[in-house]
Amino acid sequence: MRLYNTLSRSVEPFAPARDDTVRFYVCGPTVYDHLHIGNLRPAIVFDAMRRYMEQFKGWRVVYVQNVTDVDDKLIDRSRSSGEPVEAIAERYTEAFFSLLRRLEIQEPTHSPRATEHIDDMIALLEKLVALGAAYESGGDVYFRVSSSPGYGELSGRRLEEQEVGSRVEASEKKEHPLDFTLWKAAKPGEPHWPSPWGEGRPGWHTECVVLSHAYLGDALDIHAGGNDLVFPHHENERAQAEAAYGAPFARFWLHNGMLHSGGEEMHKSTGNFVYAHTLLERHAPGVIRFFYLSRHYRKPLEYSEGGLDDAAAALRRVRTCVADLEASLRGAEADASRSEGEASLDEELERLRVRYVEALDDDFNTVEAIAVIQEIVSVANRFRAEAGARGAPGLQRALSLLRELDAPLGLLSSADGPENGAGIEEGLVDLVLELRETLREMKAFERADAVRQRLAELGILVKDTSEGTLWTRGDRPA
Repeated sequence: MRLYNTLSRSVEPFAPARDDTVRFYVCGPTVYDHLHIGNLRPAIVFDAMRRYMEQFKGWRVVYVQNVTDVDDKLIDRSRSSGEPVEAIAERYTEAFFSLLRRLEIQEPTHSPRATEHIDDMIALLEKLVALGAAYESGGDVYFRVSSSPGYGELSGRRLEEQEVGSRVEASEKKEHPLDFTLWKAAKPGEPHWPSPWGEGRPGWHTECVVLSHAYLGDALDIHAGGNDLVFPHHENERAQAEAAYGAPFARFWLHNGMLHSGGEEMHKSTGNFVYAHTLLERHAPGVIRFFYLSRHYRKPLEYSEGGLDDAAAALRRVRTCVADLEASLRGAEADASRSEGEASLDEELERLRVRYVEALDDDFNTVEAIAVIQEIVSVANRFRAEAGARGAPGLQRALSLLRELDAPLGLLSSADGPENGAGIEEGLVDLVLELRETLREMKAFERADAVRQRLAELGILVKDTSEGTLWTRGDRPA
C-alpha cells in the first residue's frame, strides 16, 4: 500500500511499523454545534481506509478520534446561550456519535474526551517547561517555537513567513509572535483546573498530543484530518510531541481536501454550510458515502444536490444488480454443472478484483475502486442475461465479489436497499435504457428520444453523462 505523506510531499510505501497494528489518529470534532457536511468528509474517508486495512490488508487498526469538549468555541456558545459548557458538550457529543451510527461509520476504537486527561496535559507541559521548550508568562504557558528546528516542515511555511492566524493569538506576553498557547489562565466564567501555573485550561493543540499519546504511544503510524488542520494545529502538535518525546510524532500525515460550495470552501464562519443531519433527511447513507468517495480524498469536492442525485442514480444501478442477482439465485434450480461462459466470467471477476486492490493500494483511489464495482455490475448483468438458470454458480461468485468489494466503502447500506419489488422496477428501467442505447447506436435518434420522453412522463428523468446514462426519479408531469 502507498499513501501520500504531507510531511514528505510524496507517495510512500505504507505498512504498520510493528505488530501488524496500524496506530491511526484522526482529529475529532469540537462539540459546540452539530457537524456540517464538510466535517463528514474525513469521517467517511478515513472510516473507509480503516475498513480496507482491516479487511483486505489483514492489519489490526487501533483507531482513535478525540472529542474536544473544552475550547474557545464551546465557551463562546455558553456565553451566548447561558447554557453550561458541560451540557453543550454532552448534547453535541451524543449528536456526533448518533451521526456516525446513522452513516454506518464504525465507532473509533477509543474516543477520549479532552476533559478526561487534564492531568496528563499538565504533566506534558511540565516536561516541556523543564526542557526549555515552553515557558510561563502571566499564568499562561507558551511553546517556544524557536526551540523546534523542524517547525514549519509539515506545512511548508518558513518561520519568518508565517503570520498570526486561526487559533494563534497575538500577545505581549509572548517571546515571539508565533509562540502558541499550551495553557490558558482562567477567566471569569470559564471552565478551569488547578495547575502549577494557577487555575486554567489546556490549549487545543496540546489536547490532541496527549490524547493520541495516551492510546497510541510515542509514535503514530498515521495522523489524519482535513487539510485546513495542517497549520497551525498539526504543525503545533508535531512541535510539542517531538520536543517532549524526542522522536518523530507520526510516520504519515494524511489530509483530505475541503468540501466546496459555490466554488468556495465550506466554513461555518462564512455561512455557506449545510448541517450533516439535514443531509440524511434527504439522502440515504449509501448515497452520501458514494458521493464523498467518488472523488479522490486529497482533492477538493464540490457539494451540490445534483451531485448527490447523480450518486443516487449510479448507486441505484449497483443495488439493482445485487437485488436481481439475489432474485435469480432464489429462483435457480440446483445445478452443479458449469454454464458456458463461466470460465471467462471467473477470469474477468478475478481481473477486476486485482484492479480494485491496486486502486486502493495506490493512495486510496476510491474513484477507480467504484469504477471497478460498476464494471462488475455490467459483467454480472450480461452474464445473467446470457446464462439464465444454469448460471447460478457464476452469479453467486459475482454477488459475493460485489459484497466483498463494497465492504470497505459501505455503499450498499443496510438502510437503503431495494424494498417491496424496487429491484425489479429499477431493473426494468435499466433494461429500457439499454434498449434506448441500442437505438442510439443504430442512429435511430428519434425513437431514442421518444423513449426518453416517455420515461419522463412516467417520472423517470434520464441524464446522459461522460460516465454513461444515469436516471433519477422526479415528479410526473401534471
